[in-house]
Amino acid sequence: MSRPSASSPLIPRAVNVFPGPGLLWRTGALLAAAGMIAGAFGSHGLQKRPGITPEKLHAWQTASSYAIYNGLALLLVSMNPRFAVHRFAGPAIAAGSLLFSGSIVALVLARDRLKWLGPVTPIGGSIMIAGYIALAF
Repeated sequence: MSRPSASSPLIPRAVNVFPGPGLLWRTGALLAAAGMIAGAFGSHGLQKRPGITPEKLHAWQTASSYAIYNGLALLLVSMNPRFAVHRFAGPAIAAGSLLFSGSIVALVLARDRLKWLGPVTPIGGSIMIAGYIALAF
């Protein structure tokens, strides 16, 4: 029995799709790891910094938790044959999570210098939510 040639209809053509399951998987893994690292730092190192209030610690915990949740969600999305190649959902979840969590982290650490990041948090959250809603269609 001969092996099908590269031009055979039995072998799907390699389609270069962005974002692709591999990129979503790596992004999800890195986002979840960053959330865990941020959470550990928040629990053990952040409290010792001057000016860190209980409200700032709570905001930090929110940012790290959302990074973990969205990282895990991206890992799951990357394993779904339909959604792993969705052009909007995965990138929106990743970008929204980076904007949301990243802006909170930056504001906790340097609110006076980075006040302009305040509106970035809800924008990131909206992008993230839009990514999840896109999975429904």
